[in-house]
Order: sequence, then structure tokens, then C-alpha cells
Amino acid sequence: MNDSGRRTVYIAGTCDTKAAELAYVRRLVAAEGVPALLVDLSTREAGASAADIGAAEVASHHPGGAQAVFTGDRGSAVAAMAVAFERFLAAQGGIGGVIGLGGSGNTALVTPAMRALPIGVPKLVVSTVASGNVAAYVGASDIAMMYSVTDMAGLNRISRTVLANAARAIAGMARGEPVAAEADDKPALGMTMFGVTTACVNALVAQLEAEYDCLVFHATGTGGQSMEKLAESGMLAGVVDATTTEVCDLLMGGVFPCSEDRFDAFARVRMPYVGSCGALDMVNFAARETVPERYQGRNLYVHNAQVTLMRTTAEECARMGRWIGEKLNACEGPVRFLIPEGGVSALDAPGLPFHDPAADRALFDALEATVRQTERRRLQRLPHHINDPAFAAALASALRDAMAEA
Repeated sequence: MNDSGRRTVYIAGTCDTKAAELAYVRRLVAAEGVPALLVDLSTREAGASAADIGAAEVASHHPGGAQAVFTGDRGSAVAAMAVAFERFLAAQGGIGGVIGLGGSGNTALVTPAMRALPIGVPKLVVSTVASGNVAAYVGASDIAMMYSVTDMAGLNRISRTVLANAARAIAGMARGEPVAAEADDKPALGMTMFGVTTACVNALVAQLEAEYDCLVFHATGTGGQSMEKLAESGMLAGVVDATTTEVCDLLMGGVFPCSEDRFDAFARVRMPYVGSCGALDMVNFAARETVPERYQGRNLYVHNAQVTLMRTTAEECARMGRWIGEKLNACEGPVRFLIPEGGVSALDAPGLPFHDPAADRALFDALEATVRQTERRRLQRLPHHINDPAFAAALASALRDAMAEA
């Protein structure tokens, strides 16, 4: 934070290739009355003089020192500078926002540091790759991506316009006051939901919203990661992880997988955790023709033109039960895991495409055989379908019980 108490916007990129564009953004941010610093992320020691913070200074934050960055090999140098920039930003106070610009290389340089910043700190990247799949760059963070339209190869009538919009956007975000909400005086609660568990989570929110600020995450891989990022940042008081379906896609190769460290954040922070088996009956794929050949003879359900679901088998369900059970065993905080014996999704009920009691039983039995139950870690089997109101009530009760134990 500068002397006037205003927070600073950091403009980051490689001055050896993007000096004119970076200086242009810095000038426009400053013209909006927001302090701005240009940070050079060039991977050659002779950085451009236009930067307020030179590449050597940033590189010195690498655990191996600047020599670990300026290796002469572009690939290793870019990877090392990304680490150095993340550590550099972590050491700064009063960050009002961060904006980066460039192609895939610059985007890969700036986004790891942005992902490490807390949710709510303004983050914007103007990139040539922003119109494609940016999941690898954004991850579970709140990075905003803006497509550059033209390549970042000098200033022209298009790039000036796009960069001016970006500069004013980050300045406006940095200048704004934190948003106050009516729920700010209530502890935040994370929840996971999928379309096929919507009835359960909606009923759960209705029962808990008077006590908690309910944050619902779409269980599409990054949803679970986002919830765990907030949990580890201390922004959640507890979670009701009703929809653990991302595990299906991780283990069976679907398109919405969690990462291997799913559940680990809850173990590290020992927070109250309530979970269930929501949508563990399905693996997600894209259009019907994209389903892998090895799965073509399986029970497939075309959800829409872009999404095809595959019913998990008894063997796969048992595998998931063991995997989740071992993760729960690592959690030392209050844990309640509820099993809906009447079905785990809207498609898993008598007469519906994914009703398979034998597969469900394999899942439930594997969980029960794997979870080491204690006073603080409990498994509960209930005769309800996951979308029954009674099951939502049981989840709410389990959450209150876990919170009281914390």
C-alpha cells in the first residue's frame, strides 16, 4: 500500500518483448488515479529500463536465487520465473490488483502467482489464448480472462482499445470498496451440487441459510477445488460435501475430475466435514461420440447434446468407496458421512436409467469397510434417496452436530 493508503495495481509481463504494451497499461491505470507498478518478468538478465521492478529483483525471490531463473534455457527459465513471481507477490502488501498480458508464455508466467492470491483480489489477464480452454490457467481462482483479439506484437488500433478497456477495468476493481453483504455476519458454509442432486442441496440451503452464508459449488472438477481452496484459506466454517461425483471422473477418466488431493484440504485444516455419495453413479463425458471405445457397450445416458453420462459398475463403485474412505480416514476434525441407501442421484431410483441397487450396495459396503469410525469420524446409513427431504434434514442435523464438536 502506498503512502496515500491506496492499493497498488501490479502490471506484469516480459518487458523484453512487451514493453510498449505494458507501459501503455501502466500509464492508463495511473491516469485513473490508481497507483501502478510495472513488473518485468523477462527471463534474460538485461530487462528493459521501463519497469518499476526489474526482472532481477523478481528473480531473486526464487528459492534458488536469480541464477535459478536466468539459466539460458527458455523452458526452465519461464517455469522458474513463475515461481519467483508467485513468491514476489506473496511478499507484497496492499495489492489492489494484478494484470498480466501476452501470449501463452506470459499467461503461464503470471497466472500461478494470481492463483495463489486470495479470492477477491482483482486479477485480469489479457491473452491471445483467452478464447480457448483456459482451465489450466484459471484453476480454482477468480482470474478474469480477456481475449486480446490481435497478437501482442506492438500497439495498434485494436490492441490499444482492448488494453485500454483492461486497464480501466483493473483500475476500477482496485479502486472499489469491498462489497458488504447481509450474510457477512454469518459463518460461510461450502456445499457441492450437481443437477441430479439439486433438490437435496436446495432443501439443505433452505434449512441452513438462517445460520450460515451458504456457498454452493458446482461439482465439475474445479468446483470442488474452489471449495477446498476457500476452506484452506480459512474462509469456510465447514462444508456439506453432498456431491462427491468428481471422484467418478478422476478414477474412470471422465471430463469433470477432481484432483488426487480431493478431501486433503479438509484433513489439513481439520474443519467440520459432512459428506455424502451424491452422483457417484455417473461418469461424465462430452457428446455421445466422444465416449471412449472401451466404454461403448456400457449403460450410457445422453443428458444433452454436449453431455453423456455413464453408469458406474459395482466394481467401480467399490473402488470409489475405498478411495473416499481412505481420504476420510486422514481427516482428524469432526467428520460425518451419510449414505443414502435409496439412491445417489435423480437418475438412480426405481424405473430410472441408473437404478442399480447392486452397484450402490458395493459403494456403501466399501465405504463402511474402509472408514475407521471413531467418536469424531462417523458413517451413517439412511433408508432415504439423496433427494428426499428427510435426507437433507439429516445432513443439516449432521452439520450442526459436527459444528458443535469442532
